[in-house]
Order: sequence, then C-alpha cells, then structure tokens
Amino acid sequence: MADLSPVENLRIPSKEELRELRELPIDPQAEQEIIDSIEEVYFSSDSFDMVQHELEKLPPELNLQELEEYRDTLKKQQDAVSHLGHTHARARELERVTALQTNLQLAAVICTNARRQLRVSKEGFTEASLGLLANQRRRQLLTGLLKSLRTIKTLTLNELSALLTQEEDYPGAIQLCLECQKAASTFKHYSCIRYSNNRWILWFNWVQWEKEQLDVALSKTCKHFDILHYTKVQLAYSLLDKTQTAMDQLHMHFTQAIHNTVFQVVLGYVELCAGNADTKFQKMQYKDLCTHITPDSYIPCLMDLCKALWEVMLSYYRTMQWHEEHDKQDAAASDEVMVDRSYVKKKLEHGLTRIWQDVQLKVKSYILGTDMSNFKYDDFIVVLDVISRLMQVGEEFCGSKSEVLQESVKRQSVNYFKNYHRARLEELRMFLENETWELCPVKSNFNIAQLHEFKFMGQCHSPSISPSRQSASSSVPLQEERSLFQQFLQDGNPFEMHIEHKEEETEDVLASNGYESDEMEKSVYQDYDSDSDVPDELKQDYIDEQTGDAPQNRVSKESQRGKKKSDYNLSKANAPILTNTTLNVIRLVGKYMQMMNILKPIAFDVIHCVSQLFDYYLYAVYTFFGRNDMYESSGLGLISSRLRTTLNRIQENLIDMDSLGENSGVHGSAEDRKEKVPSPHLSQLVVLTNSGTLYGLAQRVVATESLVFLAEQFESLQSHLDTVMPAAKKPFLQQFYSQTVSTAGELRKPIYWIVAAKAIDYEQMLLLMAGVKWDIKEIMSQHNVYVDVLLKEFEQFNKRLSDVSKQVRIPLPVSNVLWEHCIRLANRTLVEGYSNVKKCSNEGRALMQLDFQQFLMKLEKLTDLRPIPDKEFVETYIKAYYLTENDMEQFIKNHREYSMKQLANLVNVCLGSHINKKARQKLLAAIDDIDRPKR
Repeated sequence: MADLSPVENLRIPSKEELRELRELPIDPQAEQEIIDSIEEVYFSSDSFDMVQHELEKLPPELNLQELEEYRDTLKKQQDAVSHLGHTHARARELERVTALQTNLQLAAVICTNARRQLRVSKEGFTEASLGLLANQRRRQLLTGLLKSLRTIKTLTLNELSALLTQEEDYPGAIQLCLECQKAASTFKHYSCIRYSNNRWILWFNWVQWEKEQLDVALSKTCKHFDILHYTKVQLAYSLLDKTQTAMDQLHMHFTQAIHNTVFQVVLGYVELCAGNADTKFQKMQYKDLCTHITPDSYIPCLMDLCKALWEVMLSYYRTMQWHEEHDKQDAAASDEVMVDRSYVKKKLEHGLTRIWQDVQLKVKSYILGTDMSNFKYDDFIVVLDVISRLMQVGEEFCGSKSEVLQESVKRQSVNYFKNYHRARLEELRMFLENETWELCPVKSNFNIAQLHEFKFMGQCHSPSISPSRQSASSSVPLQEERSLFQQFLQDGNPFEMHIEHKEEETEDVLASNGYESDEMEKSVYQDYDSDSDVPDELKQDYIDEQTGDAPQNRVSKESQRGKKKSDYNLSKANAPILTNTTLNVIRLVGKYMQMMNILKPIAFDVIHCVSQLFDYYLYAVYTFFGRNDMYESSGLGLISSRLRTTLNRIQENLIDMDSLGENSGVHGSAEDRKEKVPSPHLSQLVVLTNSGTLYGLAQRVVATESLVFLAEQFESLQSHLDTVMPAAKKPFLQQFYSQTVSTAGELRKPIYWIVAAKAIDYEQMLLLMAGVKWDIKEIMSQHNVYVDVLLKEFEQFNKRLSDVSKQVRIPLPVSNVLWEHCIRLANRTLVEGYSNVKKCSNEGRALMQLDFQQFLMKLEKLTDLRPIPDKEFVETYIKAYYLTENDMEQFIKNHREYSMKQLANLVNVCLGSHINKKARQKLLAAIDDIDRPKR
C-alpha cells in the first residue's frame, strides 16, 4: 500500500480528470471556481515551463501590492489542484482495497477445498503399500553398502611399498596412489574410514613422500641426463596431471644446479689453495668466493667450471631432444595433451636464454673476481681461448652473442692489454737502446708465417688450446660442420683440452751467420769471373729487390760479368735484412693479433697498440739515423710533408718529451704521460762518425731496411686486420697504412743523405773551382783538375760502398738512393761553384760544359743509375749565360730551384757582354721581387 501513496505518486491532473472529481463531496463549488480560473496553457503538456510563462506576463512596471495579490491567487489555484490530486489518489486506493478483500475471500474457499481433498486421498492409500516401497529402497541401499565394503577391504599399503622400494616403479606407484585416493575420497563418510585415521595418515605420508622422491628424481636429470630415468619421471608426472608443474620445477632445478655446481667447483679450489686456513669459505657468497682464487689455480678452476656448466647445458639440450622425439612418436593426442605439449615447448625454448644467462653471470663473476693484469701472455691467451669456446657453446645453445661474457672479458682484456702493451713498449725501448744494428741471420725464404705467433692465421678455428680428442684425421672437416652438442652428445667435453707446448717446438728460420750454408759464406767474396765456388743455390736464382720475383732462368756467368760494380745485390744471398729487435716486434704483432683474433670486441684497441709498435720503431730509426737540421737548407725535399706530419704525430701522441727535460709541463698531465714512452737513445756501441765505415752505413742500412721489411710485413697483414676491424674504426686502419706504413721507404732519403753529404768532400771541390780562370779567350780541349778530383772521390766512395756490402747486403734501392744523393749534391756543388765565378767569357762557359760532360761520362761508368739526377740542373744553369735580356727575365721567373745568389751572379757575370747596366738593374729587381715573399 505504501507504493500507492498519493504523496509519492502526486501529479497534476488534466481538466477532464478534474471535471470527473466534481461529484466528490469536497466543497465543489469553491474549488470549481478556482479551477476554472486557471489558464488553459497550464494543461497543455507536462514540459510546460510555468515559471517562464509567469515571468513573461509581468508588466514593465511592477507594483508590490499587485504582485502579492497575484501571488495569493496562484497559491489558491495550486492548493485547489493539489487537493483534487490527493482526492483522486484516495479514491483509487479505496478501489484497490475493495478488490483485495474479494480475492482473499476467494483464496480462503480454495484452501478449504484443497485440505478436504487431501484428507480424502490419505484415507485412500493403505499403510501396507507404503511399507513395500520402503523395504525395496532399503534393499538397494544395503547392496551398495556391500559393494563399498568390499572396495574398502582392498585399501592396503603393502602393494604401494613394494612398488616404491623394490621395483622403483614410479608410474605404477602413482597409479595405485590415485586409485586409493579416489576410493578414500568416495567412502570417507563411513565410520570405518574415520576410525582408521592413523592408518590413512600413514598412507597420505607415503603419497607426499612419493611426490618428494619424484622431485628429487627430476632434479637428477639436470647434471646427468638418462633417457630411461627421465621417461619414467615424465610418465609419473603425467599420471598426476602435473606435466606443466613438472616443467616449472625442472627449470628451478636447472637454475639451482648451475649455482650449486659452480659454487662447489670454486669452493674446492679455494679450500685446496687455502690449506689449513680457518676462513669459513662455505658461508661466503659465490661472488666473494671467486676473489680468493689464486693465479696458479685460475686456469684449472676455469676449465673445471666450464666442464661442469657444459654438463648442465648438455642435459638441457638432451631434455629438449627427448620432448621433440616424444612429440613426434605420439602425434595423435587429445586437446589437453596438446595444450601441455605447447606449454612445455614454449617453456623449454624460453628456458634456453634463461639458462645461458645464468651461466654467463656465474662465469662473469669468476672472470672479474681476479685481477689478470699480471698474468703471463700464454696464460691469458689460454683464458681467452676457454671463454671463446664457451661463447661458441652459448651461440649454438640459444643463438646468443654472449654480450655479458664479451663485456666482462673485454674489461679484463683491455685492462690486461693496457699494462701488457705498456710493458712491451718499455721493453721495445730497451731493445732499441741496446741494439747495435747488426744483421740478424735468417734464411732467404723467411716470412712471418714461419713464426709460431702467426700459426693461427693458417688454421681455421684452431685456437692455441685444442680438444684432446680431436685428431688430424680425415674426419676433422666433418666434425667442423657439426655443432659442439652433436660432437659431444654421448661422450667427451669441448673443454677437455690440452695446452700446446710452444716452447718445445722449433722454428727453422735462422741461418748460419746470415748465410744458407758455410760454402756460401766462403763464396760471397769471390770475384764474379769465377763461379766454381759459387753455391748452386746462388747460381740458380736471385730475388729482384724491386719486384720481389725470382727469375725463371739461371743467372749465367756472362750476365754476372756484365753487372756494374755498383750492383751490390749479388754480394750475398737475398735474405731479408732485419735485426733482433725487428724480429721481436714481429713476434709481438703476432701475439697481439692472436689475442685480437680470439676476442673481436677489443680489435680496435689491439690494432691501435700494434700501430704504436710500428710508430715507435719508425720514430727510433728516424731519431737515431735520420734527424739532421740541414735538411731544409739543402733544398732537396728530403722529408715529404706526409712523413713530417707522421713524425710530428708520433712525437705528440706517443713520445714523452718531458722525460728529456724539454718544455717540462707543456706536453700534458701525468695521466697523459702514462700513455707515452720516453724517446729512445742510440747505443754508444754504434759509431756514426767514422768515415772508414761510411759513417755507419752498415748500421744505417740494417736499421732502415729492417723498417722497410717490417712495413712490408704490415702490408701483408692489412687484409686480415681489415676483416676483424669494426666498420666504424676502419678509417683509422686505412689512415695508418696510408700515412704511416707507406712512409717507411721515405726514410731512406734523409738517412742516406747524411752519408752522401759526408762521403765526398764537396768543400774541396768548391775551393778547386774557385782557382779556375773562366774568362779565357780560347776554347779549351782539356777539362779542369777539379773534375778528376771529384771523380776520384766517387771512385773512393764506390770502393768503400763495396767494402760495406761485405758486411751487409746493400739492396738496389739503397744503392740508388746513395748514388742519387751523392750525384745530386755534386751537381749542386758544381752549380754553386759556377755561381761563385766573378768573370766568365763564352769560352769559359764552353769549358764549364766540357768539364760537366767529362764528369758525366766517367760517372756513368761507375753507376747504373739512369737518368743522372740533376743533370738538367747544371746544364740549364750553364746555358743561361747565353740568354738575352727578355729571355733572362723569363728564366728568372720560371726557375725557382736556383738560389737568389746563383741567379744574381748569373746576371752580374753577363754584364758587359750582352746585358747593359739598365737591364742588370731590372733583372736584379725581378730577383728581389721573387725573394721578398720568402723574407
């Protein structure tokens, strides 16, 4: 009734409804008048806005009294409407109450009739009929009870115990447990089951114990996988419908196996090395335990660590294989089984990365736990080899690039290599300062591939540590095509390796005293006319120093006789010219490259250090034999801009100038100086001032040509270095070869120029030329004495050069550079002598040409060098005497190679013959204009 409350359901009735209520006995006349006074618009619709309507009716000027009267009228209308609404609701409610009363009376009649009929039905059935039905129901219950009691009687633990203890049949035991568990759950409402509580507690303990045993059995497969054992365990879990749970547990066991394995291996070595120390290592964290590994036990422990981790990863690999084969054999499976298989497959695939990540982290802690900066080089290479093999395992295991291992090994390698390289640079400085620049005797066929340090370049994936089980049989190529997991699936271990003992191997690279045989040593000084004592090897072939090729035809006696005396190539067998220091640098490069080949991430650091070895050697050779302040004044362009830039760069970046006391504090901080090496000093045993030895020519040849040989070896390594160099750093390698290695041959000019400048007395020639009278009136047919003196100097130089060649082979490029320097200096001395002439006639100029032609004719018999250097330099200067005024002016502008003094003298000598004073002033002014920018 509360739902029909007029208050809650109050609404404004329509006019028709109000008219229907007129007959209600509630002062109808007064209410009717009020209702009739209401405007029709109020009954138009429910959405009518009464407020807006009344506001619009307000007059422009408001009167308070009228507004109050109008308000009272509206209120009366509202009260009338409200009263009529409540009256309407009460009338409707009264009608509903009346209808309800009628329905209740009808219901009472129906109930009375129903009870009467039920009583009649009850009296119509007999108690005998209901009793028969009750007995039948009781019989059925007793039959079911008898069946249940027989089932309960079979619940016994004897068979379960036999399956677990005697047969170790986990699937059978699980099957029996499931049946017992189902029966106990079905009949748990019987009192006999409840009263045997202790017995069933024991049974449930057996079930729990069996699950624990299954978990233990599952964990055993993580270290040593057995197919039969794993098959039983998986079948048992499938009976328990816990295949997915088993896979989750298996991954937990693998993670635990990795931790326990590495901890036990490292702990064993730590306790072994600690002896009777009281330190409780077992309570340490694995990371802290790794810091207690001694350097002596580091490599054996690393080997065992990798072996143990390999067994774990191999077990995981074989686990995946088992599931793949099992899925293929049982292809027709239910949807539920397929869901489990899909879960297992995804879990195993995801677990590959997780397992390898755990392995990386454990090995990383071990690698970074020890400072390897003081390890021997061979030991460090062994460590890199082992880690490299482990990263190969990781790549085959899950396709990982082993970023964690690479970063940790890179940190150790950079740290180690930094200290190692610093020590090697200091060692190289010591070698250079004690080097006497004597020839190191090596065979003529020597090349770097014969050195042990470069053996790795001729092998494909053959590190210095190789598997002991791998032999050099025909099956090796087949093994290389197979993965490590395929090779060692059933037996062996990729980390069961042996270290090659390099010190027991011999290198067949040294010759006897620099000769291939004693007979050759006796024959090298024999005259070319007789080849009876010349060894067959020397008669067969010789190496062309310019091309490096061996001629196919035998060198005949006639061809040897035809050789000029300036050809010193056949004075000894053409073995490479190098020193002990050169050989040491080459070996160092081999070691650096071996490290770089194993660990690609530090390739740039290693190549940078390799470049520093070459830089320091080049700088030392230049400092010892080529530094001279007279280069620039010579005007010969002995040092190219590229070579000068290279030397300045080396001095700035590598040489510690502060150690020499030069510009102290200017060359960088102490930290920067750690990366630099003091400039080397030439050994006091090397004498470069003795004219009898051509000012140490033998030592200069050995030093310079050993540098050239070293550059050639670097050129042969460029392709290999380029393959391991990171792409972003390849411009550095290209610049190193184009700006540094290629400049090695350019050092010949400044180094041999010092010999050429001192070997011949050019000052004496200038004095002799100054005593010659050039303003003669007759054409002479005899040359001057200074030409003979100069030629005698060249003959003496040739003889001393031959003497030096008995100590060390002088290659053809060296001979050519020496002769070129001497001839160039002689020609420039001639021009200088001619420029000192005060007076000269046309006949005098003809005598100059005669002298120079005589010099050239005799000189060509002493040397094979063609064309004669600076020949045009002299001839052009002599012929310039005949030029007219205009031609002379053009000559001065075009020939900047002559000095201002030489040009001025040329003008002064021509004065009075065919150049007047005015022209002379003009020409001298032109010379001054050319010289002004230089000042």
